[in-house]
Amino acid sequence: MKMTGSQILVECLKKEGVKTLFAYPGGVNLPIFDVLYGQKDLDVVLCRHEQGGGHMAEGYARVTGKAGVVLVTSGPGATNTVTAIADAAMDSTPMIILTGQVPTQMIGNDAFQEADMVGITRPCTKYNILVKDVNDLAQAVKEAFYIATSGRPGPVLIDLPKDVVLAKAAFNYPESVYIRSYSPNRKGNKWQVKQAVQEILKAKKPIIYAGGGVLASDASKELKDLAEAAHIPVTNTLMGLGGFPGTHPLFLGMLGMHGMYWANMAIHNSDLIIAVGARFDDRVTGRVKDFAPNARIIHIDIDPTSIHKVITADVPIVGEAKTILGDLLHYLSTMGNGDSGKYAAWHEQIEAWKKEQPLLYEQNDETIKPQYVIEKIYEATRGDAIIATDVGQHQMWAAQYYKFNHPRTFLTSGGLGTMGYGLPAAIGAQMAAPEKVVFAIVGDGGVVMNIQELTTAVQYKLPVKIAIINNRYLGMVRQWQQLFYDKRYSSSFIGDQPDFVKLAEAFGAVGLSAAKPEEVEGVLQEALSTDRPVVMDFRVDEEENCYPMVPAGAAINEMVFRDPVGPRPAAEIQKAKKAGGILTA
Repeated sequence: MKMTGSQILVECLKKEGVKTLFAYPGGVNLPIFDVLYGQKDLDVVLCRHEQGGGHMAEGYARVTGKAGVVLVTSGPGATNTVTAIADAAMDSTPMIILTGQVPTQMIGNDAFQEADMVGITRPCTKYNILVKDVNDLAQAVKEAFYIATSGRPGPVLIDLPKDVVLAKAAFNYPESVYIRSYSPNRKGNKWQVKQAVQEILKAKKPIIYAGGGVLASDASKELKDLAEAAHIPVTNTLMGLGGFPGTHPLFLGMLGMHGMYWANMAIHNSDLIIAVGARFDDRVTGRVKDFAPNARIIHIDIDPTSIHKVITADVPIVGEAKTILGDLLHYLSTMGNGDSGKYAAWHEQIEAWKKEQPLLYEQNDETIKPQYVIEKIYEATRGDAIIATDVGQHQMWAAQYYKFNHPRTFLTSGGLGTMGYGLPAAIGAQMAAPEKVVFAIVGDGGVVMNIQELTTAVQYKLPVKIAIINNRYLGMVRQWQQLFYDKRYSSSFIGDQPDFVKLAEAFGAVGLSAAKPEEVEGVLQEALSTDRPVVMDFRVDEEENCYPMVPAGAAINEMVFRDPVGPRPAAEIQKAKKAGGILTA
């Protein structure tokens, strides 16, 4: 029996195990929505903006490990997803984007709501395709899911002309996929793995630098087993948080621009870095020529283009982190590393660094410090919540002060740095894990970029908790203007608009606020006691800066820990800018 393209598409989604579809209807995708009407085993979540729908799909994917799916119409509906697509590409998030397109015979004629989505998204998708024949649709969907979820995960876009979803064909869904030009290598070269073990056995100051690839390959257990067996400290990238238990004695916290002092110092002074599923991005390396000057580098990554891209690896191993970490552990046990005191001096040095520059802030009785709010969220949730953030100071404070003990519990925009990510990502996470407490920790600037999705949370009765770290500024912008632009706060002041409590109530959510430190815990407990979406407006210190900080152009051991004392002469400001923006207290 023949089926329409719309019916074929929906059946393909079911075959792939898709349970939730984030979507927004429009003229050319109405045939698909007509088939979706009344479906009992496929939840359709109506986003209020296509960018929000894309971030919801990202959040869903990051929690489940499966591809998030978003369905939008042609033209602006499709182009509105581009930010989410680029975000998914930068952060290796598996996502399928189904975009409507004008009928094939009208493509290229500037038809109403036509946009060349294949051309527009070519730089920010792992793969994209315009389906011109309904007979090719099932194969295209099968390949899309395979490409999105294998190798280094990423977004795949399928462009669907209206005549294709209306045409009929026999439904034959492929059981497997073979693409001659695409065959990710899962198993690492055994000789290189053994060479890596030899490097570990020779090292005196080793460190494991783990990124999002550990989470993508579900390698958290293998990472923990290796670290414990070899007694090697572990530091995570922002995207890798949760990949190693945050309360583990071997964990050093996050490294990089706003990382822990001791983690950055350990990287800088190490003699061996075992990089797992990380790409040595600029927020981690700082000034590249001075990155870990005395360290040998073992680089494990499933994406061969990431190896040698920024930092030259002495032992490159291409393959899946889960498999390679298991192999490392196996060969380590057979080649010998049983001395638990082997790195005692190294661990003592790290402990000394922790005492030298601990992570501190000063809470008083009058003003709420943003770090205090994060700590209280951690206490109230017992560290067992899924946390999604926007981008800025609050993002870094969440990474610093919330201890992530479980994988897939920290969702944030790392590579692209997308403001407006947090709320919709939290909604996607709540759809993926309805039994979990989900917090969106956001700034007063970023939250309004996709605040319309609060309606989605209310409509679907998703008890997402939105904690707004409200300092009345675009906080990270203000911090840089203070440090490097002589306190000229150009367009970074937001003020008291909007009234978030009233706004929450207008959307049908619960609105709460706290202006004093003693009010924070009560607001959090009230929020956690309701099964409705809650917006919490925490009025925090307007001038609190996020430290430690590696200024632009500095090496990661050249950190700033406090605000500069006294006014800065204009000449000094200009000199610092020319030197890469380095200002020391």
